[in-house]
Amino acid sequence: MPTIKRKHLIWFFLLLLSCGYFSTMSNLEINSYLKSIIFMLPIQFAAIAYFTYLRWNRSLGPSPRTNKEN
Repeated sequence: MPTIKRKHLIWFFLLLLSCGYFSTMSNLEINSYLKSIIFMLPIQFAAIAYFTYLRWNRSLGPSPRTNKEN
């Protein structure tokens, strides 16, 4: 019996989440301007989280300015 890898499980969960989000956004009966703003919020939050993660990992690693040869 094949095992489900963690990465595949995460992708499946994200697929279900995005399908539910698309369905919810399609059924909203609000102004189109507000709908476009609400539609972009998860994308903006994901970008902020991604760049914050990259910055924290870069600051935890060795500093690229150190030069041990001099």
